[in-house]
This record gives sequence, C-alpha cells and structure tokens, in this order.
Amino acid sequence: MATPTTPARPPFPPFTRDSAMQKVRLAEDAWNTRDPPRVALAYTIDSRWRNRSEFINGRNEIIAFLSLKWAKERDYRLIKEMWAFTGNRIAVRFAYEWHDDSDHWYRSYGNENWEFNNDGFMASRFASINDLPILASDRKYYWPPGRRPDEHAGLSDLGL
Repeated sequence: MATPTTPARPPFPPFTRDSAMQKVRLAEDAWNTRDPPRVALAYTIDSRWRNRSEFINGRNEIIAFLSLKWAKERDYRLIKEMWAFTGNRIAVRFAYEWHDDSDHWYRSYGNENWEFNNDGFMASRFASINDLPILASDRKYYWPPGRRPDEHAGLSDLGL
C-alpha cells in the first residue's frame, strides 16, 4: 500500500489492454522530460533495474543513473510501445535517438520487462538495449523536447 506521502500511481494492476497502454504512454511521456527526479517517482523506493549491464537499486540510484545517462545522451527522444501484458506485468519495445558530445548520432532500441506493485509503482525493470550509429540525416524523431505528439509515427511506422 502507498504511504501517506507517496500517492498511488494509476492505472493499477491487473492491467487491461487499455490500462497497460496508458501505463506505457505515461512512462514514455515521463522519460521524454529527461527529469530524473520526476521519472524516479514512478518506481518503488526499492525498485530493481537491470539496464544493459548495470544493476540499479532504489530511487536514489535511479536518479543518479538517469542524470548521467541524459548528460551523455543529448537531445534524447523516445518512443515506447506495448508488446504484451498480463496481471501486473508489461513488456515494451522502444527506440530512442540521441547524440554524444561529439555530435555522433545513435538510435538505441530494445525491450523492457516491467513488474508493478498493487499501488501502480514499478518494482522491477529489466532492459536490453542496442545502439546503432546513424547519420544526423537518418534521424526520424524531430519533435520538440518533452512529450511526443500523439500524431507522431510509432515504431512500426518507422520500420523498427
């Protein structure tokens, strides 16, 4: 149960197709803010992550990890799509574009498996991610920083 200082995070499990899709869009919108403390609020205090080869435990480590990530991955823009769901779990596929401090562009893509507690907080996140170097002219994600517009193409529309 959520503590009095930590409100619950709807939608709650068990997920329906619509509520799972809503949870994915909420995560996508939050990550596109590139605001580590805000993003971390969606996770349990003791949330466990595997991100590539890194293991992260708890909100403080999530904030530190995301702060370093977005200092390196500049002009980050992300698309997430639900792949599957059941009960308190959601699987997503994603792609995002970014460039480093030398202006080399990348498209990173992969899969995440999420598990939620009854209050709607993500208790575990396991991400497998690959980076593909791209030319700036090969970019596909051009919307302004922040939340992606609803009319923007999804992963399938981009051949990913």
